[in-house]
Amino acid sequence: MKTEPDYQVAIHGMSCQKCVVKATAALMAVEGVLAAEVSLAEKLGRVTVRAGGPGLDVLQAAVVAAGFHLELQPGESEPIGTDSASQGRGPGSVEPRVSRFHLGGMTCANCAKTVETGLAKVAGVHSVSVNFAAEKLSVTYDAAASDEEALIANVSALGYQATREGEALPEGRNELLWLLLAAALSLPIMPLMWTTPLGDRTDYLIFALASIVQFTAGLTFYRSAFISLKNRSANMDVLVAMGITAAYGYSLLALFNIFGLSGEVFFETSAMLITFIRFGKWLEARAKGQAGQALKSLLQLQADTARLLIDGREEEVALDRVEAGDRVVVRPGEKIPVDGLVIEGASAVDESMVTGESLPVDKQPGDAVTGATINASGRLVVEATRVGSETLLAQIVRMVEEAQSDKAPIQRLADAVSNWFVPTVVVISLLTFIIWYALVGAGFLFAFKMAIAVLVIACPCALGLATPTAVMVGSAVGLNAGILFKRATALENASHLQVILLDKTGTLTRGAFVVTDLVAAAGSGEGELLRLAASAEDASSHPLARAVVRHAVAQGVTFTAATEIEELGGHGLLCKVDGVRVLAGNHRLMRNEGVDTAALEPQVEELARSGKSVVYVASDNRLAGVVALADTLKDGAVETIERLRHLGLKTVMITGDRRAAAAAVAVELGIDAFEAEVLPADKQQVVRSYQQQGQMVGMVGDGINDAPALAQADIGIAIGTGTDVAKETGDIVLVKGDIRDVERAIRLGRKTLTKIKQNLFWAFFYNVAGIPIAAGVLYPAFGLVLKPEFAGLAMAFSSVSVVLNSLLLKRYAREL
Repeated sequence: MKTEPDYQVAIHGMSCQKCVVKATAALMAVEGVLAAEVSLAEKLGRVTVRAGGPGLDVLQAAVVAAGFHLELQPGESEPIGTDSASQGRGPGSVEPRVSRFHLGGMTCANCAKTVETGLAKVAGVHSVSVNFAAEKLSVTYDAAASDEEALIANVSALGYQATREGEALPEGRNELLWLLLAAALSLPIMPLMWTTPLGDRTDYLIFALASIVQFTAGLTFYRSAFISLKNRSANMDVLVAMGITAAYGYSLLALFNIFGLSGEVFFETSAMLITFIRFGKWLEARAKGQAGQALKSLLQLQADTARLLIDGREEEVALDRVEAGDRVVVRPGEKIPVDGLVIEGASAVDESMVTGESLPVDKQPGDAVTGATINASGRLVVEATRVGSETLLAQIVRMVEEAQSDKAPIQRLADAVSNWFVPTVVVISLLTFIIWYALVGAGFLFAFKMAIAVLVIACPCALGLATPTAVMVGSAVGLNAGILFKRATALENASHLQVILLDKTGTLTRGAFVVTDLVAAAGSGEGELLRLAASAEDASSHPLARAVVRHAVAQGVTFTAATEIEELGGHGLLCKVDGVRVLAGNHRLMRNEGVDTAALEPQVEELARSGKSVVYVASDNRLAGVVALADTLKDGAVETIERLRHLGLKTVMITGDRRAAAAAVAVELGIDAFEAEVLPADKQQVVRSYQQQGQMVGMVGDGINDAPALAQADIGIAIGTGTDVAKETGDIVLVKGDIRDVERAIRLGRKTLTKIKQNLFWAFFYNVAGIPIAAGVLYPAFGLVLKPEFAGLAMAFSSVSVVLNSLLLKRYAREL
């Protein structure tokens, strides 16, 4: 027996587990491939083929066709712990680890870029993502080359503070303290300027108050600007530091007649500028806190303790002491602490946290329960199956965090602009001074204040907040509606979809088949037909097979266990029943095995036209008859198709049924098109065929055999009641399993993208309009000038307005 793969294929361009599934499916789809294993860390695929099977060139072509590449591309990191000679092979390879931190000290999008660039250079780091709005840092790295302490130290070296989640102080509280200090010292300056109670000495009192503000509440701007320049970048605080230094520095020189300067001082400009910016930062911190409130609320749902059942007695323990296999007691009104199975008792459980449905669900022994749901009535004994980070709640939190840490493609525009923003503003400020002072002939102070106003009105923060705040709120709205967006790209790309492919069984239909007709061939009776069918199908887990067995049991038919069972995916199965060779499956199986089905074709066609699925049964290669089964559409399936078409999407059903049966269901659904007689392994190719037509494709599925197609699609939408594999592969998970959430998810994606575009428009418009006004373009015609301190206030409110506009997305929850 082979223990080594026949071939190793380098696979570059993978970035996540979805890519692994997609690459694996591409290799497995090659004729003759027996097994394929793909490693994300090693960027390598190991493939086993049958004798005379495909060669390395064929496998490489499949990898390229799936959208990956064979060589390292510019900007892509080499796999950690590998070398080109071995192509990543070896026992020492380590799967990447992901760590998440709270990131403090950032003031604008350029700070986030600095952290991303700096950490990307650290040995062992695969990828870095910073969410400026959520102040979150996510790092994927090789655990053998680095650890969390080293990452925290590297962030500190860059001038920022990374702390493990849960350890950070509320940022809004810090901003409020700075604001109160700045305001307490700045506000007295204004009346002192007009009343001058101390005569000429009043300026010295103003100087003292302004100095305290400058080097306490204002010191943060200097520190941040220094860190930014040290890292060879320029953030918003560079502009603020230049503005407050210019105003304070000139006033200081004029007050003490240094370098011959004398005359008007304006200490109030720097003091009020610092206060207004602090005010804006406090409002921004509060607004960002509201944007992330849904996730914080979710984290608070988990119970803190559990009541363990040990040798018949109950013992209350901390939740982290519970392990899989332990039994816990849940009394009425308490939260269920773990995911598990009910062993004893009966109760109604409030599962609205997961499903959004307010009606409690009855639970009996053998039923599954979810951690953080509430036991409404009776006492339950639950055996833990998943604890800690493996529970459904933990997985939901993890998916939402990943979505909020991810960057939507449209964010690249803002990132590109931010890189050049600060240097451009400094140049405009200098030109403003030169034009007013040297060319127009205005006074030095007038030109100087104009230049300062230009510096402080410019705001890269609004650009940095435009996308992540909208993504945070959009994902939170989806979370509350039972729609999990696993990536920010899914929120954006969902709005671009043109074609939706929907698996039939279990997605559009309930998958709960019932036997409706038994049509026996000549020489065979219905009882014998059902006995043979049930004996064979008892070995299969296919929904049709289980329905046949249930019907036989209900009819009291006695059947025997089959032997020598061989199940052929997408065809059916072969076995022996009481020593006789029996076939049970579809028309393709009968054709491949040489069974003549012509005698029953008229009846089969009639059944198919009515939308029923047909299982052929043959004994000793002679047709024994057919079993007809019917599935029922899910509630809301027809409504969903109608709504999707109203959104302008082409809807396509994928099924393994014969064309006549598929056509009947398609008519009932009102769907645009269907793909019939599709083998499970061919679903991915169907998705690819639509993509090759240049269309953006979404795939909706729930089963293991849907996973490759979900991975191939531009957006994979997994039904939450389906398999774990489908949910792992999908970009969007519909927790409630409601098919109507497909259309809701797409609408929410479109609304979120619209909000992002609005934010970016206003961020760009603010700077494009605000900078010229600060530079004095309105002064010649209207005599209007913008004082530096009010320019600073306008800058602060630009960031707040972007966040508040994102928060308006919350109102859209009522329309879902």
